[in-house]
Amino acid sequence: MNTFHGIALHASTADFLARPRRLLIDGAWQDAASSQTLPVTDPASGDVFCHVPAGDAPDIERAVQAARRAFEQGDWARMRPIDRERLLLRLADLMEANAQQLAELEAIDNGKPVSMARAVDVALSIDFMRYMAGWATKIEGATMDVSVPLVRDREFFGFTRREPVGVVGAIIPWNFPLLMAAWKLGPALASGCTMILKPAEETPLSALRLAELVQEAGYPNGVLNVITGLGHTAGAALAGHKGIEKVAFTGSTEVGKLVGKAALDNMTRVSLELGGKSPVIVLDDADPTQAAAGAAQAIFFNQGQVCTAGSRLFIHKSRFEQVVEGLAGIANSMQMGPGIHPDTQIGPLVSAAQQQRVMGYIDSGYQQGARAAAGGSTGDGQGYFVRPTVLVDVHDDMRVVREEIFGPVVVALPYEDLDEVARRANDTPYGLAASIWSNDLSRVHRLIPRIKAGTVWINCHNILDNAMPFGGYKQSGIGREMGRAVLDLYTESKSVVMML
Repeated sequence: MNTFHGIALHASTADFLARPRRLLIDGAWQDAASSQTLPVTDPASGDVFCHVPAGDAPDIERAVQAARRAFEQGDWARMRPIDRERLLLRLADLMEANAQQLAELEAIDNGKPVSMARAVDVALSIDFMRYMAGWATKIEGATMDVSVPLVRDREFFGFTRREPVGVVGAIIPWNFPLLMAAWKLGPALASGCTMILKPAEETPLSALRLAELVQEAGYPNGVLNVITGLGHTAGAALAGHKGIEKVAFTGSTEVGKLVGKAALDNMTRVSLELGGKSPVIVLDDADPTQAAAGAAQAIFFNQGQVCTAGSRLFIHKSRFEQVVEGLAGIANSMQMGPGIHPDTQIGPLVSAAQQQRVMGYIDSGYQQGARAAAGGSTGDGQGYFVRPTVLVDVHDDMRVVREEIFGPVVVALPYEDLDEVARRANDTPYGLAASIWSNDLSRVHRLIPRIKAGTVWINCHNILDNAMPFGGYKQSGIGREMGRAVLDLYTESKSVVMML
């Protein structure tokens, strides 16, 4: 396969797609124990273009055993922090050298525009690996003077250690396959853990290519194992496995609850980065043109398949018509097409099931009285396209307002004052992110603490930095990704008391 939708592929991309794809277990590429495979579908056409192994419980078992050996017995167990740092930097360099290939694999597999994949998914993954490499040598404990009131005639010395939690099972979603793999793998490797990575069945390719780069970087066998397979088989076997110490999951709140319950049965450490229904709040002093452009970026980025997507747009009533008109104009002007095409601004959704889900929400909005100011339909031809959609004439108890759609659909709602918008913005089971659009910093600062969300952006949306913790309130998850805080998810704290 040298071309895709008429676009010439990078030679390394064509080579990867031409090779057989297998599971990585203990440094060896293997078929699934069942010898079964799963189809990988082009979301822009609906055609199957390759297959990957259908890993299942026996494959998870072999991978867990390999990761356990690497953690407890192999070279990885004895490796110094500075050597882990160097390996992470080497991996980041290899990712950078293969950036175009990784971007093309994301565009082909997920459907997202290749230009966005290169500038966002791949670039952020590389930067994050380098950021986490620096932490490998900076994980530290503390010393303290301890008071032991029951033994006053002896002296004591106390200190704490941060130790790797052990074998990690990571289950990642299909919306940002490479980036989510990096978010799990970076801190796990920096901390000294080993990992079994289960990518989403819809988008397995970049995880398999990343595994090849891990091997090329020189990591010991068993440190990273990659099992492709279905969520309810391979994913469930991993989440409930007694041989792992930590489950790291990113995905929907519905599935996250199942993963959390499976982990709890074994008292396995767990972190969950889950769904959202993020409010975008436009104050009355905001420039309508800038607010409309910001709202478009907040919801249409990555076809709206973003946990932080700004899917509820609260606009002060004095700016409502102007912002909606500007947003609808942007939506109607966006060029749809296969992600691999350089001019594509909005690609297909990841699967037929996702397209049906999103269209089902749009139809439910129509049935409850909503009106489309833009979009509201599928594309004209093949593929899993949904036109960028702006719904108006909506109210807070509609399904399209309350439930996560995970597609390019935004509901626009007017409001009158800050008390009202704060209450309505928080009227959701989610609390992942929000954005406020205003230059009135006094009102912005008063509003920020009232918004129950893990991240609040001001005059921007979907802006992430490696040093800033990311995660949610309420049903948007448990734990924080990125920043210093992420190391707490992959290490245990050990207290030591010595009697002198």
